[in-house]
Amino acid sequence: QAQLAESGGGLVQDGDSLRLSCAASGFTLDYYAIGWFRQAPGKEREGVSCKSGSDGSTYYADSVKGRFTISRDSAKNTVYLQMNSLKSEDTAVYYCAADFGGDGSYEHWGQGTQVTVSN
Repeated sequence: QAQLAESGGGLVQDGDSLRLSCAASGFTLDYYAIGWFRQAPGKEREGVSCKSGSDGSTYYADSVKGRFTISRDSAKNTVYLQMNSLKSEDTAVYYCAADFGGDGSYEHWGQGTQVTVSN
């Protein structure tokens, strides 16, 4: 059974860093585009970052550009989101998702991990 499991969330202060992990089981992440999304209370889910499965190209939302980095470890079948210089507005539940076709229709989703940034 294909599954994604996020980890690494927590409570941090303004300016701190966190690294989120997204481990896949039941399928190989290398063949998928991977996206990180987040949803804050009372807000719609938004795309944070994604990494192509074909050419490795990356995308970052303007709000996180220069602070967040997405990466993939094929040996561990895991994708990471390194988050630096965290701000209170980064507080949200973060989800990873996998898209086989690379067309934005994400077939697999994790359960989410809470990130809370206090100031």
